[in-house]
Amino acid sequence: MVSGPLATQTLADFGATVYKIERRGSGDDARHIGPFLRDAEGTGTNESAFYLAYNRGKQSITVDLSHQQGAELVRRLASRCDVLVENFKVGSLAKLGLGYEQVATVRPDIIYCSITGFGQDGPYAARPAYDTIMQAMAGLMSLNGHADGTPGAGPLRTAVPLTDIGAGLHAATAILAALHWRQLTGIGQYIDVSMLDSSVALNGHLAIEYLMTGRPPKACGNENPINAPSEPFLCSDGTLMIATGNDAQFASLCTTLGLGELASRRRFATSSARVRHRGELHQLLEGRTRLHGARALAELLTAANVPTGAILSLDQVFADPQVRHRELALHLWHPRGVRAPMLRSPVRMSGTPVHHVHTPMLGQHTDDVLKQELGLTPEHIERLRSDGVL
Repeated sequence: MVSGPLATQTLADFGATVYKIERRGSGDDARHIGPFLRDAEGTGTNESAFYLAYNRGKQSITVDLSHQQGAELVRRLASRCDVLVENFKVGSLAKLGLGYEQVATVRPDIIYCSITGFGQDGPYAARPAYDTIMQAMAGLMSLNGHADGTPGAGPLRTAVPLTDIGAGLHAATAILAALHWRQLTGIGQYIDVSMLDSSVALNGHLAIEYLMTGRPPKACGNENPINAPSEPFLCSDGTLMIATGNDAQFASLCTTLGLGELASRRRFATSSARVRHRGELHQLLEGRTRLHGARALAELLTAANVPTGAILSLDQVFADPQVRHRELALHLWHPRGVRAPMLRSPVRMSGTPVHHVHTPMLGQHTDDVLKQELGLTPEHIERLRSDGVL
């Protein structure tokens, strides 16, 4: 519900024409996860926040893939497309005549991208998967949460579907690379994107640390294990995240808080020393941050070139001056007759700016696409609909 849709939404943002094939009657499962958009009369619809988040800019076509005629329609449609992205379990589409080898017979240079939980081979290949399972199995939950021995300690997942998003973005990147290769050579290819592979990759330098030392890193809450101070500090009216990345920033922090002498103490003179004495250092610094309001202290530290930021809830995020300036929250007209909320693409391009288009209603483009792409007549389309294909 996220990986494939996000990959193709990214391509739609960049200008691709994207046909989203959905189940007739019910559509994508994401359509059924509330809350739901209300139409111009205030009536609830099946346009969910979940669906809106990952499916803008696409054209929705409803087809029953289990019906022989339905699978044939999709195969014919694929023959006219540059890329096919599928997010089914391993082998599911091949059983319907829509696997890579089968589609390649009608479009030899097709770029066919499969996104699955565990990849196309291996002992887990046939298993179903969801984001939370991947966060657990890829080690991410073991690294997220409070440190062992502290209140609330234990594995913790991220609120956003991080592994779904990672797989979707990796898929979009691979598709763009494959398109470039095809432009150079005329050769298409098959892309195998695994949520597990993408999720393990998200461990980044922590994974390399383990492979280098043989010691698994542990969760450490909001503290940066390789740098200090780099954690939340209480202020008189809230909490401020402060992160010093080098000795000069640490010295500026100390000076701003009236603790300039700390920077010259041997136990705090280097980053590694500060990490070793983090607890003591935190108490000394927080004794001063508590004397300031969070907003006022953030301004002082920013002026002193010390990286800092308030810990914001989403209502505060979208009220933030920088977020508002960047227009990250959009409202686009939806076919339901209302302005639906969207998130702006995070990519800014000078020559080919991202084009934001609303999400489709279920089956909204079925007739138009079948007429334009496959040349079907209205009578043929109506027959298919009465036969349960559309």
